[in-house]
Amino acid sequence: MHKPTASPRPSIYYQYHVYPTIPLARLCEQAHKRVVIAGAGPAGMTTALILKRMGVDSVILEAERQVSQGSRAIVFTRRSMEILQQAGVAHRIMENGLPWHAGNSFYRGQRVFRMEAPLNANDRFPPLINIQQQYLEEYLVDACNEADIEIRWGNKIEDVIEHEPVVKLRVDTPEGEYQLHADWLIAADGARSGIRQKYGLKMEGDSYEGRFVIADIRIDLDYPTERLAFFDPSWNPGNTVLMHREPHGIWRVDYQLPAGESPEEALKPESLKARIDAQLEMIGKGGLPWEMDWCSVYSARAMTLPDYRHGHILFVGDAAHMLPIFGVRGANTAFQDAQNLAWKLALVCQGKAAPELLGTYSQERVAAAREIIQEGGRSTRFMTPPSHGFRLMRNATLSLALQHDFVRPLFHWRTSRAHVYAESPINASSSPIGLSAEAGVGSVMPNVRLDDASCLLDYLTPKFAVVICGGNSSINGEGLNALGELQNNMKVQGASFDIIVLGSGAAGAGPAHGGVLSLADSAANFKKTFWRNEADGPRVFLVRPDQHIAGCWSKPDAHCVAQIQRALGAYTLLH
Repeated sequence: MHKPTASPRPSIYYQYHVYPTIPLARLCEQAHKRVVIAGAGPAGMTTALILKRMGVDSVILEAERQVSQGSRAIVFTRRSMEILQQAGVAHRIMENGLPWHAGNSFYRGQRVFRMEAPLNANDRFPPLINIQQQYLEEYLVDACNEADIEIRWGNKIEDVIEHEPVVKLRVDTPEGEYQLHADWLIAADGARSGIRQKYGLKMEGDSYEGRFVIADIRIDLDYPTERLAFFDPSWNPGNTVLMHREPHGIWRVDYQLPAGESPEEALKPESLKARIDAQLEMIGKGGLPWEMDWCSVYSARAMTLPDYRHGHILFVGDAAHMLPIFGVRGANTAFQDAQNLAWKLALVCQGKAAPELLGTYSQERVAAAREIIQEGGRSTRFMTPPSHGFRLMRNATLSLALQHDFVRPLFHWRTSRAHVYAESPINASSSPIGLSAEAGVGSVMPNVRLDDASCLLDYLTPKFAVVICGGNSSINGEGLNALGELQNNMKVQGASFDIIVLGSGAAGAGPAHGGVLSLADSAANFKKTFWRNEADGPRVFLVRPDQHIAGCWSKPDAHCVAQIQRALGAYTLLH
């Protein structure tokens, strides 16, 4: 009989809540669900929330009765915030998180590199924001409750009896076991995924030997919210230390362990105290009182499953891949998985798309993970050199950086960003000439601030949209009328899409008129930012429910409308 933690976990700043379980008799009455999600972490709950917004119910099974212990993921990117806005929790993170955009790298007491993420007045969210994972999960739980998404706390999947055509699960609870069947199972059960292990699915990639201690301490430090990296510190020669500010007076200290030291030795109170005191002494803050909240040990890994679909089981987040944390790639990549999967699975569940569409989820997200592994691997090898040769090169770079500016960009930690699905088989077109790369097919639809201070992505709901940008009243011709007719026809067939017109001739953000939502950009911010030649006319974008551009055309003429109709038909089974 499964016995999850039933008393609040200790913390000096966060009040853990123990969630109630559902009586076994009631669970046994609900023997079949359309979608079951294993794991109430960021990936699982974000998937459930976007599925719900698209009209598909799911149930979440969580072995524990509390949100995760410790701060864990603390840095979230602008792209993650855009996805979390779609899930309905971004506003709470903005209210309580710490935004930032810069980081410093030090070697032998000298700053050798300063990374600054660009700030853009058009953006709704900052480049990066710090908040502990417990708070993020709390906000997601609240959003799930508000959306009437059932979370079954204390429900542990003991076995997957079958994985297609129906998934059959054996679930253990504090009162006993029951069976649950599902059309689809989403494995969001973390890096140690029991579902992945059940089928012996192996990851590809590298697991680095270097280990790091994470220690969250409460201390009063008068530093801004910036990433601090210390290479070859005097108290930890040859290794690396990272520091981050978190809300509520908490600081994250990550430090690399000497080779051969075990996690058990590293987490002894006397070892933790000696090393944190040494780090504070090195930065001139020795003697300041501090208090430990949470600590753990992790290893850097760069690995992915080669396929995120196994029959009717779909893997997301750490269950699908284990990525280097350097460059904030873990949870931030999981949000992109969740958004990509949710819209495709919703169409399949509603009978609007064939299950083969889910193959593109795996194809797109495996490619994203492999790109991260290649790029993040460089950062990981720099932070924790895996061999004597790599260490020699790293040390040579550090030494040169003390005197030569040209070396310092090598310290850039390549922050997580949205993957560009430029080679996706479900793209409807290639990009027309005259656009910057940020507005190309496969990219996330760029955001821009509008006349009323709202932003373009505020209006992109989890459904398809045709967005016409950079034009004026001249676009309201036959092409736009044909788009309106297509919109009406597709709505009747159950595959509705939005039409959004953005330009100086728009009437302003407000209710849709004749099926078209007009958004005012009288300063032509979108065109000035993404058009290489402002004299060019409008562009028509087909935007997927995950906000990525699926197609782009030079004008809303009959050819463009026919291409959009063909694309939507290919997505949905309506062709």
